[in-house]
Amino acid sequence: MAEPDWTRRGFLSTTTQGALLGAGSLGFLSKLPLVSAAEARVDPGMVRFLPEIEPLVRLLEDTPRERLLEEVGGKIKGGTTHREILAALLLAGIRNIQPRPVGFKFHAVLVVNSAHLASQNSPPEDRWLPLFWALDQFKSSQEKDRQEGDWTMEAVKEAEVPSAERAVDLFRKGMDAWDGSIADGAAAGVARNVGTQAAFDLFCRYGARDYRDIGHKAIYVSNSWRLLETIGWQHAEPVLRSLAYAMLEFNGANPSTKDALADRPGRKNEERLKELRATWNSGENRADAVGEMMKVLRAGTWDDASAKVVALINGGCSPQPVWDGMFQFAGELLMRSPGIITLHASTTTNALHYAFQHAQDDATRRFLMLQNASFLTLFRDDAEVKGGVEIDTFEALPAKSKGEEAVAEIFAGLAEDRLTAARRTLGFLNAGGDPKLFTNAAQRLIYLKGTDSHDYKYSSAIIEDFSTLSPAFRNRFLAASTHWLKGSSVADSPLVARSRAAL
Repeated sequence: MAEPDWTRRGFLSTTTQGALLGAGSLGFLSKLPLVSAAEARVDPGMVRFLPEIEPLVRLLEDTPRERLLEEVGGKIKGGTTHREILAALLLAGIRNIQPRPVGFKFHAVLVVNSAHLASQNSPPEDRWLPLFWALDQFKSSQEKDRQEGDWTMEAVKEAEVPSAERAVDLFRKGMDAWDGSIADGAAAGVARNVGTQAAFDLFCRYGARDYRDIGHKAIYVSNSWRLLETIGWQHAEPVLRSLAYAMLEFNGANPSTKDALADRPGRKNEERLKELRATWNSGENRADAVGEMMKVLRAGTWDDASAKVVALINGGCSPQPVWDGMFQFAGELLMRSPGIITLHASTTTNALHYAFQHAQDDATRRFLMLQNASFLTLFRDDAEVKGGVEIDTFEALPAKSKGEEAVAEIFAGLAEDRLTAARRTLGFLNAGGDPKLFTNAAQRLIYLKGTDSHDYKYSSAIIEDFSTLSPAFRNRFLAASTHWLKGSSVADSPLVARSRAAL
C-alpha cells in the first residue's frame, strides 16, 4: 500500500479553524526537537520483532512518558516516517499490554488505527497530533499493565508452529476448543503460510462469534487488519498471535461446555445463515426495509433481529437497507442514552461492516451481517435503552447559513445541549451544507479536546461510515453523532497543553 497522502488541505483555513474552535494553531508541532535514542537490550524470552523496527519499538517501551513526545519528535526530524512510528506503536502495545479483557487498558492498541484514520483525514499542520495522543495513551496503558502484573508477549514456541498444510485446521481446532495453547502456535503458522485474504476471513469469523467484551474482539480484528495493510504483512505474526489470545478471552467455564448468552447468537446464526437465498447479495435497495429493520431492533430479541435480516433478504431486499437500518439504530441508541455501551454499538457495527465489505468467503459475510443484527439488541438491553428520541423523526432546526458560521454555532453549544446540536446539524446538512465542514471541525476538536480513546474510535468510525450509508440516511446519521463529539467550549486536553509546553 502506498504511503498516505499528507498534502491534502483542510476545508477550513487555519485562521477560520482557530476562530471556529476557540483554539490556537497547532503549528507548534513543527518545532519538534532533534533527539536520538540508543537501542536497549532485548530480553531473549519475549517476542522479537524485525531488526529494522525493534529499535524504534524499544524506544517507545523504554522512554519515560514525560519525554516520549520529544524523543519521537527527534526521530521524525531525523527522517523516521509516519508508517514506521505507526508500526512501532502497534507492536509496542502488542508486546507490552495484555489483551484480556479486550478493552480497558488494551484500548491503547485498539485506538491506533483510529488515530491513523484521524491523521489521514487531517490537514498537514494537524497530522501528527492524533499519533502523539496515541503514543501518550500507550505509555499510560503500559504503566497500568505493569501495576497489574507486567504481562509481556512471549516468543512463540517453534515446536508448536504447524506446517503450512496443518495451520488452518489446527487454528480452527484451538479456537473451537477455546484452547490457547493450540491456537497460539497455529496463529503463527497462519501468518507464515496463509495468504492475507484467507487469513482475514478466518480471523474475522472468529472475532464475530461471541458478544464478550461488547464487540471489542471484532473491533480488534478489523482495526489490526487495516493497520497491517498499511505497515506491511511482514509484521503479521505477533499481531495474529495477539488476536488469537484476545479472541479466546472468557470468564468461568470453557464456553464450548456451556450455553452462555454471549455465544447463543453465533451458534444460532451459524445455522440461520444457510437459510439466506443463494443470491443474497443482490436485490433491491428498498428504503422501506430500513424502517422494518429498525422496528425489530427497537423491540425484538437477538433472535428476532437476525430472523428479520433473513426475511428481508429472502423477500428480495439487498443487504444495503439492512446495514442502513443497523447503522441508524446504533446512532439512535447513542442519542437515547449516551454512554460507553451504546457507543460500542456504533464502533462494533463499523468493525463488522468493514469485515463484511472486505471478507471474500460467502458464508463469513452472511454470518457477519446476521451477528451484527443480533448484537445490536444485546447492546440495547445491556444499556437498558427502552425508548426516547427516534433518529428518523427528530426535527431539524433551520440553518442560518450553509457555511462555517453555522458549523461554529453547532459546536459552540454542543456540550450544553446535544440534541439541539443534532437538530442544528440536521438543518445545516438538509440546507446543503458541506458535511466536510462539519467532520473537519469535529475531528479537529477531538485532537484538541479529546481525553479518551473512545473519542478517537468513535469519531473515526462515524466519518468513515457516513459515506457507506445510502444518501437518504446520511444526514440524520451524522447529526446523531453530536451525542459523543466534543464542543468548542470544552477545555483543551492536558496533552495538548503539555505538548505545547514541551515543544
